[in-house]
Amino acid sequence: MMPQDEDNSSNTKTLLALTVVSRFSVAALLLLAHLFPPFDAATSHLLLRWDAIHFLHIARSGYVYEHEWAFLPGLPFLLSLFPTSIVAPTVLSLAAACDGSLTLYALSLHHLGSPALAKLATMLSLLPSSPVTLFLAPYTEPFFTYLSYKGMLYCTQSSYFAAAIAFTLAAAFRSNGFLLSGFIIWGLLIKPILEHKPLPLISILNCATLSALPFIPFIAHNYAAYLAFCTAEPPAAWCARRLPLIYSHVQEHYWNSGFLRYWTLQQLPNFLIAAPPLLVISAFSVRHLRHWIKSPAAPGRAFLSASIAPHAIHALIMSAILLFASHTQIVLRLAAAMPITYWAAAWLLMEHPKWGGAWVAWSVLWGALSSLLWGAFLPPA
Repeated sequence: MMPQDEDNSSNTKTLLALTVVSRFSVAALLLLAHLFPPFDAATSHLLLRWDAIHFLHIARSGYVYEHEWAFLPGLPFLLSLFPTSIVAPTVLSLAAACDGSLTLYALSLHHLGSPALAKLATMLSLLPSSPVTLFLAPYTEPFFTYLSYKGMLYCTQSSYFAAAIAFTLAAAFRSNGFLLSGFIIWGLLIKPILEHKPLPLISILNCATLSALPFIPFIAHNYAAYLAFCTAEPPAAWCARRLPLIYSHVQEHYWNSGFLRYWTLQQLPNFLIAAPPLLVISAFSVRHLRHWIKSPAAPGRAFLSASIAPHAIHALIMSAILLFASHTQIVLRLAAAMPITYWAAAWLLMEHPKWGGAWVAWSVLWGALSSLLWGAFLPPA
Protein backbone atom coordinates (compact mmCIF):
# COMPACT_ATOMS: atom_id res chain seq x y z
CA MET A 1 0.00 0.00 0.00
CA MET A 2 1.32 3.43 -0.99
CA PRO A 3 1.81 6.05 1.76
CA GLN A 4 -0.98 8.22 0.32
CA ASP A 5 -3.34 5.23 0.31
CA GLU A 6 -2.50 4.64 3.97
CA ASP A 7 -3.20 8.31 4.69
CA ASN A 8 -6.56 8.11 2.91
CA SER A 9 -7.54 4.93 4.77
CA SER A 10 -6.59 6.44 8.12
CA ASN A 11 -8.31 9.73 7.29
CA THR A 12 -11.49 7.92 6.26
CA LYS A 13 -11.70 6.05 9.56
CA THR A 14 -11.03 9.23 11.53
CA LEU A 15 -13.62 11.20 9.60
CA LEU A 16 -16.28 8.54 10.04
CA ALA A 17 -15.67 8.49 13.79
CA LEU A 18 -15.78 12.29 14.02
CA THR A 19 -18.93 12.38 11.91
CA VAL A 20 -20.72 10.10 14.36
CA VAL A 21 -19.45 12.15 17.32
CA SER A 22 -20.66 15.40 15.75
CA ARG A 23 -24.15 13.95 15.22
CA PHE A 24 -24.42 12.73 18.81
CA SER A 25 -23.19 16.10 20.07
CA VAL A 26 -25.98 17.89 18.22
CA ALA A 27 -28.51 15.34 19.50
CA ALA A 28 -27.30 16.01 23.06
CA LEU A 29 -27.80 19.75 22.60
CA LEU A 30 -31.32 19.12 21.34
CA LEU A 31 -32.10 17.04 24.40
CA LEU A 32 -30.75 19.86 26.56
CA ALA A 33 -33.04 22.31 24.78
CA HIS A 34 -35.94 19.96 25.50
CA LEU A 35 -35.60 20.83 29.20
CA PHE A 36 -37.08 24.25 28.41
CA PRO A 37 -40.63 24.84 27.10
CA PRO A 38 -40.72 25.68 23.38
CA PHE A 39 -41.72 29.19 22.36
CA ASP A 40 -44.34 27.71 20.03
CA ALA A 41 -46.16 24.67 21.40
CA ALA A 42 -47.58 23.70 17.98
CA THR A 43 -45.59 20.47 18.15
CA SER A 44 -43.81 18.68 20.96
CA HIS A 45 -41.48 16.71 18.70
CA LEU A 46 -37.96 18.13 18.84
CA LEU A 47 -37.27 17.55 15.16
CA LEU A 48 -40.53 19.06 13.90
CA ARG A 49 -39.78 22.74 13.64
CA TRP A 50 -40.26 25.44 10.99
CA ASP A 51 -40.34 24.05 7.44
CA ALA A 52 -40.34 20.47 8.72
CA ILE A 53 -43.97 20.98 9.73
CA HIS A 54 -44.83 21.95 6.15
CA PHE A 55 -42.90 18.98 4.76
CA LEU A 56 -44.77 16.57 6.98
CA HIS A 57 -48.18 18.08 6.15
CA ILE A 58 -47.51 17.84 2.42
CA ALA A 59 -46.35 14.24 2.85
CA ARG A 60 -49.59 13.32 4.61
CA SER A 61 -52.16 15.47 2.78
CA GLY A 62 -50.57 16.74 -0.42
CA TYR A 63 -50.30 20.38 -1.48
CA VAL A 64 -53.44 21.65 0.25
CA TYR A 65 -52.47 25.31 0.65
CA GLU A 66 -51.04 27.64 -1.96
CA HIS A 67 -48.04 28.65 0.16
CA GLU A 68 -46.93 24.99 0.40
CA TRP A 69 -45.94 25.08 -3.27
CA ALA A 70 -42.79 26.90 -2.18
CA PHE A 71 -41.47 23.46 -1.21
CA LEU A 72 -40.43 20.98 -3.87
CA PRO A 73 -41.70 17.40 -3.54
CA GLY A 74 -38.44 15.53 -2.85
CA LEU A 75 -38.60 15.49 0.93
CA PRO A 76 -42.41 15.22 1.23
CA PHE A 77 -42.25 12.17 -1.04
CA LEU A 78 -39.56 10.65 1.16
CA LEU A 79 -41.60 11.33 4.28
CA SER A 80 -44.71 9.86 2.65
CA LEU A 81 -42.94 6.50 2.49
CA PHE A 82 -42.95 6.45 6.30
CA PRO A 83 -46.29 8.05 7.18
CA THR A 84 -46.37 7.09 10.86
CA SER A 85 -42.89 8.20 11.91
CA ILE A 86 -40.04 10.56 11.08
CA VAL A 87 -37.47 8.20 12.58
CA ALA A 88 -36.74 6.48 9.27
CA PRO A 89 -36.09 9.74 7.36
CA THR A 90 -33.86 10.85 10.24
CA VAL A 91 -31.84 7.64 9.93
CA LEU A 92 -31.62 8.21 6.18
CA SER A 93 -30.40 11.76 6.72
CA LEU A 94 -27.75 10.46 9.12
CA ALA A 95 -26.61 7.92 6.53
CA ALA A 96 -26.49 10.63 3.87
CA ALA A 97 -24.48 12.85 6.19
CA CYS A 98 -21.96 10.08 6.94
CA ASP A 99 -21.42 9.16 3.30
CA GLY A 100 -21.47 12.87 2.51
CA SER A 101 -18.39 13.37 4.68
CA LEU A 102 -16.50 10.70 2.74
CA THR A 103 -17.70 12.17 -0.55
CA LEU A 104 -16.53 15.62 0.50
CA TYR A 105 -13.15 14.15 1.45
CA ALA A 106 -12.78 12.56 -2.00
CA LEU A 107 -13.91 15.77 -3.68
CA SER A 108 -11.51 17.87 -1.60
CA LEU A 109 -8.67 15.45 -2.31
CA HIS A 110 -9.22 15.90 -6.04
CA HIS A 111 -9.29 19.70 -5.94
CA LEU A 112 -6.75 20.40 -3.19
CA GLY A 113 -4.39 17.54 -4.02
CA SER A 114 -3.46 16.91 -0.40
CA PRO A 115 -4.83 14.26 2.01
CA ALA A 116 -4.04 16.56 4.94
CA LEU A 117 -5.93 19.53 3.47
CA ALA A 118 -8.81 17.30 2.35
CA LYS A 119 -9.06 15.93 5.88
CA LEU A 120 -8.94 19.43 7.37
CA ALA A 121 -11.71 20.71 5.06
CA THR A 122 -13.91 17.70 5.83
CA MET A 123 -13.36 18.08 9.57
CA LEU A 124 -14.44 21.71 9.28
CA SER A 125 -17.63 20.54 7.56
CA LEU A 126 -18.53 18.79 10.82
CA LEU A 127 -19.01 22.27 12.30
CA PRO A 128 -21.76 23.59 10.01
CA SER A 129 -23.72 26.74 10.73
CA SER A 130 -27.03 24.86 10.87
CA PRO A 131 -26.19 21.46 12.36
CA VAL A 132 -29.73 20.34 13.25
CA THR A 133 -31.11 20.80 9.73
CA LEU A 134 -28.02 19.15 8.24
CA PHE A 135 -27.64 16.25 10.66
CA LEU A 136 -30.94 15.28 12.25
CA ALA A 137 -34.14 17.06 11.25
CA PRO A 138 -36.42 15.93 8.39
CA TYR A 139 -35.18 18.80 6.24
CA THR A 140 -33.96 19.12 2.66
CA GLU A 141 -30.39 20.01 3.66
CA PRO A 142 -28.82 16.56 4.29
CA PHE A 143 -30.18 15.14 1.04
CA PHE A 144 -29.51 18.21 -1.09
CA THR A 145 -25.97 18.51 0.27
CA TYR A 146 -25.22 14.82 -0.18
CA LEU A 147 -26.55 14.69 -3.75
CA SER A 148 -24.75 17.93 -4.65
CA TYR A 149 -21.45 16.48 -3.42
CA LYS A 150 -22.07 13.25 -5.31
CA GLY A 151 -22.77 15.07 -8.56
CA MET A 152 -19.70 17.28 -8.14
CA LEU A 153 -17.55 14.21 -7.51
CA TYR A 154 -18.96 12.47 -10.60
CA CYS A 155 -18.00 15.56 -12.61
CA THR A 156 -14.38 15.22 -11.48
CA GLN A 157 -14.51 11.64 -12.81
CA SER A 158 -16.06 12.77 -16.13
CA SER A 159 -19.13 10.67 -15.29
CA TYR A 160 -21.50 13.36 -16.47
CA PHE A 161 -24.58 11.18 -16.85
CA ALA A 162 -24.27 10.07 -13.22
CA ALA A 163 -23.67 13.70 -12.26
CA ALA A 164 -26.83 14.77 -14.09
CA ILE A 165 -28.87 12.15 -12.23
CA ALA A 166 -27.44 13.23 -8.86
CA PHE A 167 -28.07 16.91 -9.62
CA THR A 168 -31.62 16.16 -10.81
CA LEU A 169 -32.36 14.33 -7.58
CA ALA A 170 -30.86 17.24 -5.63
CA ALA A 171 -33.09 19.65 -7.56
CA ALA A 172 -36.13 17.65 -6.41
CA PHE A 173 -35.31 18.79 -2.87
CA ARG A 174 -34.42 22.45 -3.46
CA SER A 175 -35.42 24.82 -6.24
CA ASN A 176 -31.90 26.23 -6.68
CA GLY A 177 -30.66 22.75 -7.52
CA PHE A 178 -30.92 23.50 -11.23
CA LEU A 179 -27.92 25.81 -10.83
CA LEU A 180 -25.84 22.67 -10.38
CA SER A 181 -26.17 22.18 -14.14
CA GLY A 182 -23.34 24.67 -14.38
CA PHE A 183 -20.84 21.99 -13.33
CA ILE A 184 -21.90 19.82 -16.28
CA ILE A 185 -21.73 22.78 -18.67
CA TRP A 186 -18.29 23.61 -17.31
CA GLY A 187 -16.92 20.12 -17.81
CA LEU A 188 -18.45 19.37 -21.22
CA LEU A 189 -18.40 22.81 -22.83
CA ILE A 190 -16.47 25.58 -21.10
CA LYS A 191 -13.40 23.62 -20.05
CA PRO A 192 -12.74 22.19 -23.57
CA ILE A 193 -13.13 25.69 -25.03
CA LEU A 194 -10.66 27.15 -22.52
CA GLU A 195 -8.23 24.35 -23.31
CA HIS A 196 -8.65 24.94 -27.08
CA LYS A 197 -9.87 21.41 -27.67
CA PRO A 198 -12.12 20.47 -30.57
CA LEU A 199 -15.81 20.41 -29.67
CA PRO A 200 -17.81 17.99 -31.83
CA LEU A 201 -21.52 18.59 -32.33
CA ILE A 202 -22.33 15.39 -30.42
CA SER A 203 -20.54 16.78 -27.36
CA ILE A 204 -22.59 19.98 -27.51
CA LEU A 205 -25.83 17.99 -27.80
CA ASN A 206 -24.75 15.76 -24.93
CA CYS A 207 -24.02 18.82 -22.80
CA ALA A 208 -27.39 20.39 -23.64
CA THR A 209 -29.26 17.19 -22.80
CA LEU A 210 -27.52 16.41 -19.52
CA SER A 211 -27.51 19.99 -18.25
CA ALA A 212 -31.25 20.23 -18.93
CA LEU A 213 -32.11 17.30 -16.64
CA PRO A 214 -31.74 19.18 -13.31
CA PHE A 215 -34.36 21.68 -14.52
CA ILE A 216 -37.02 18.94 -14.74
CA PRO A 217 -38.12 18.91 -11.04
CA PHE A 218 -38.63 22.69 -10.98
CA ILE A 219 -40.48 22.72 -14.29
CA ALA A 220 -42.64 19.71 -13.38
CA HIS A 221 -43.49 21.22 -9.98
CA ASN A 222 -44.63 24.49 -11.52
CA TYR A 223 -46.51 22.74 -14.31
CA ALA A 224 -48.43 20.66 -11.77
CA ALA A 225 -49.38 23.87 -9.98
CA TYR A 226 -50.43 25.45 -13.28
CA LEU A 227 -52.79 22.55 -13.94
CA ALA A 228 -54.19 22.81 -10.42
CA PHE A 229 -54.71 26.58 -10.31
CA CYS A 230 -54.85 27.89 -13.87
CA THR A 231 -57.21 25.41 -15.53
CA ALA A 232 -59.83 25.92 -12.81
CA GLU A 233 -62.53 28.59 -12.77
CA PRO A 234 -61.72 31.20 -11.80
CA PRO A 235 -57.95 30.86 -12.33
CA ALA A 236 -55.56 32.21 -9.71
CA ALA A 237 -54.40 35.78 -10.24
CA TRP A 238 -50.78 34.76 -10.82
CA CYS A 239 -51.85 32.67 -13.83
CA ALA A 240 -52.11 35.90 -15.85
CA ARG A 241 -48.41 36.63 -15.49
CA ARG A 242 -46.22 36.48 -18.56
CA LEU A 243 -44.38 33.59 -16.90
CA PRO A 244 -46.98 31.94 -14.63
CA LEU A 245 -44.76 30.29 -12.05
CA ILE A 246 -46.33 29.51 -8.70
CA TYR A 247 -42.90 29.31 -7.09
CA SER A 248 -42.17 32.97 -7.85
CA HIS A 249 -45.66 33.95 -6.70
CA VAL A 250 -45.53 32.24 -3.30
CA GLN A 251 -42.01 33.46 -2.60
CA GLU A 252 -43.10 37.04 -3.23
CA HIS A 253 -46.55 36.87 -1.68
CA TYR A 254 -45.96 34.73 1.41
CA TRP A 255 -42.24 35.13 2.09
CA ASN A 256 -41.65 38.63 0.68
CA SER A 257 -38.70 37.40 -1.37
CA GLY A 258 -37.44 39.37 -4.34
CA PHE A 259 -34.72 41.80 -5.33
CA LEU A 260 -33.86 43.96 -2.27
CA ARG A 261 -37.27 43.28 -0.67
CA TYR A 262 -35.49 41.81 2.36
CA TRP A 263 -33.29 44.87 2.78
CA THR A 264 -35.11 46.50 5.68
CA LEU A 265 -33.82 47.71 9.02
CA GLN A 266 -35.74 45.06 10.95
CA GLN A 267 -33.89 42.32 9.04
CA LEU A 268 -30.45 43.68 9.99
CA PRO A 269 -29.91 40.96 12.65
CA ASN A 270 -30.44 38.28 9.99
CA PHE A 271 -27.86 39.93 7.74
CA LEU A 272 -25.40 40.04 10.64
CA ILE A 273 -25.72 36.35 11.50
CA ALA A 274 -25.39 35.50 7.79
CA ALA A 275 -22.27 37.63 7.40
CA PRO A 276 -19.57 35.09 8.44
CA PRO A 277 -20.31 32.43 5.78
CA LEU A 278 -21.12 35.00 3.10
CA LEU A 279 -17.86 36.87 3.73
CA VAL A 280 -15.70 33.74 3.84
CA ILE A 281 -17.25 32.23 0.70
CA SER A 282 -17.12 35.50 -1.25
CA ALA A 283 -13.58 36.46 -0.22
CA PHE A 284 -12.17 33.05 -1.13
CA SER A 285 -14.11 32.83 -4.40
CA VAL A 286 -13.14 36.31 -5.59
CA ARG A 287 -9.49 35.70 -4.66
CA HIS A 288 -9.48 32.41 -6.52
CA LEU A 289 -11.15 33.77 -9.67
CA ARG A 290 -8.80 36.77 -9.81
CA HIS A 291 -5.86 34.38 -9.82
CA TRP A 292 -7.55 32.01 -12.27
CA ILE A 293 -8.37 34.79 -14.75
CA LYS A 294 -4.73 35.89 -14.76
CA SER A 295 -3.37 32.38 -15.30
CA PRO A 296 -6.14 29.80 -15.89
CA ALA A 297 -3.79 27.04 -16.99
CA ALA A 298 -0.89 27.70 -14.64
CA PRO A 299 -0.37 25.37 -11.68
CA GLY A 300 -0.70 27.05 -8.32
CA ARG A 301 -0.94 26.35 -4.65
CA ALA A 302 -3.65 23.96 -3.43
CA PHE A 303 -6.23 26.65 -2.81
CA LEU A 304 -5.58 28.17 -6.23
CA SER A 305 -6.15 24.97 -8.18
CA ALA A 306 -7.77 25.76 -11.54
CA SER A 307 -10.34 23.02 -10.98
CA ILE A 308 -11.94 25.07 -8.18
CA ALA A 309 -13.03 27.79 -10.65
CA PRO A 310 -16.56 26.41 -11.33
CA HIS A 311 -17.13 26.07 -7.60
CA ALA A 312 -16.11 29.70 -7.09
CA ILE A 313 -18.47 30.87 -9.84
CA HIS A 314 -21.34 28.79 -8.47
CA ALA A 315 -20.69 30.04 -4.92
CA LEU A 316 -20.68 33.69 -5.99
CA ILE A 317 -23.96 33.28 -7.89
CA MET A 318 -25.55 31.58 -4.89
CA SER A 319 -24.19 34.23 -2.52
CA ALA A 320 -25.55 37.04 -4.70
CA ILE A 321 -29.02 35.44 -4.82
CA LEU A 322 -29.04 34.93 -1.06
CA LEU A 323 -27.78 38.43 -0.35
CA PHE A 324 -30.00 40.41 -2.73
CA ALA A 325 -33.13 38.36 -3.42
CA SER A 326 -33.74 35.87 -0.60
CA HIS A 327 -34.02 35.57 3.15
CA THR A 328 -30.29 36.06 3.59
CA GLN A 329 -29.91 33.91 6.71
CA ILE A 330 -30.77 30.86 4.58
CA VAL A 331 -27.05 30.80 3.78
CA LEU A 332 -26.59 29.27 7.23
CA ARG A 333 -28.30 26.14 5.83
CA LEU A 334 -27.17 26.29 2.22
CA ALA A 335 -23.47 26.95 2.83
CA ALA A 336 -22.93 23.28 3.62
CA ALA A 337 -23.98 22.28 0.10
CA MET A 338 -21.11 24.35 -1.31
CA PRO A 339 -17.82 22.56 -0.56
CA ILE A 340 -15.97 25.78 -1.24
CA THR A 341 -17.25 26.91 2.19
CA TYR A 342 -14.93 24.45 3.88
CA TRP A 343 -12.07 24.92 1.43
CA ALA A 344 -12.28 28.62 2.27
CA ALA A 345 -12.26 27.82 6.00
CA ALA A 346 -9.23 25.55 5.55
CA TRP A 347 -7.53 28.33 3.59
CA LEU A 348 -8.13 30.73 6.46
CA LEU A 349 -6.64 28.31 8.98
CA MET A 350 -3.57 27.64 6.85
CA GLU A 351 -2.83 31.12 5.54
CA HIS A 352 -4.58 33.42 8.00
CA PRO A 353 -4.59 31.50 11.32
CA LYS A 354 -6.10 34.31 13.38
CA TRP A 355 -9.12 34.57 11.07
CA GLY A 356 -9.23 30.81 10.77
CA GLY A 357 -9.40 30.49 14.55
CA ALA A 358 -12.20 33.06 14.60
CA TRP A 359 -14.10 30.99 12.01
CA VAL A 360 -13.77 27.81 14.07
CA ALA A 361 -14.83 29.62 17.26
CA TRP A 362 -17.85 31.12 15.49
CA SER A 363 -18.77 27.74 13.97
CA VAL A 364 -18.71 26.02 17.37
CA LEU A 365 -20.54 28.76 19.25
CA TRP A 366 -23.14 29.48 16.60
CA GLY A 367 -23.67 25.78 15.86
CA ALA A 368 -24.38 25.11 19.55
CA LEU A 369 -26.59 28.17 19.92
CA SER A 370 -28.58 27.41 16.76
CA SER A 371 -29.21 23.87 18.04
CA LEU A 372 -30.60 25.23 21.29
CA LEU A 373 -32.69 27.80 19.41
CA TRP A 374 -34.07 25.06 17.20
CA GLY A 375 -35.10 23.01 20.20
CA ALA A 376 -36.82 26.06 21.72
CA PHE A 377 -38.60 26.74 18.40
CA LEU A 378 -36.93 30.15 18.12
CA PRO A 379 -35.53 31.77 14.96
CA PRO A 380 -33.51 31.72 12.84
CA ALA A 381 -34.17 28.50 10.96
